[in-house]
Amino acid sequence: MSPIVALCRARASSSYSLFNSVVRPAFRSFSTGFADVVQNKTLVAEMKEKMLHMDMNSMIGSSMPLGMMRIGTIINNIQMNPKQGAKLVRAAGTNAKILKEPSSGKCLIKLPSGDTRWINSSCRATIGEVSNLSHGVKKKLRKAGESRWLGIRPKVRGLAKSPCDHPHGGGEGKSKSSGSRGRTSVTPWGKPCKGCYKSASVKKKKKRLAAREAKMM
Repeated sequence: MSPIVALCRARASSSYSLFNSVVRPAFRSFSTGFADVVQNKTLVAEMKEKMLHMDMNSMIGSSMPLGMMRIGTIINNIQMNPKQGAKLVRAAGTNAKILKEPSSGKCLIKLPSGDTRWINSSCRATIGEVSNLSHGVKKKLRKAGESRWLGIRPKVRGLAKSPCDHPHGGGEGKSKSSGSRGRTSVTPWGKPCKGCYKSASVKKKKKRLAAREAKMM
């Protein structure tokens, strides 16, 4: 027997033993017998028990239902409804936190905005935070041309314009308007644009959020 044929046979026998030990158990046929069902249930119970005592840092990147996670777990890519796909916490460098254990099928989560929301515990999420934490950090521009490359055009203050171009223009010195009272900051079209003018009602927003949470409870 030539040494080449012997080498081929040795490789074939080793690959067959590897197939029997690793690949075949992974693709074994699942029957619907009572013994197999009991065995599968015990396997699921063992997996849950291991996950309860497992370090979450070693599971970063794993996706699982919210009901199988512990309090304080950092998560991202959260589903709002089961089997819908990730809708929340997907931006670069963001993360959310589980605040309470699932109660009556709901799980309380703190979002990056600071808002809390009840989400179905069967919705899936990914453990850990989204990568690229430095995304969006402003780079120091070395010259005016770099801002033009980014599509940013020059901005002229209203005080530096003439009265025909802006309500803040004209006058002697740095005055937004004539008179002793002065004038609040306005847009070029005369609409108030700072703390003196509120465009949305905070109370109505809080009422809507409270009604939404009460509906999900």
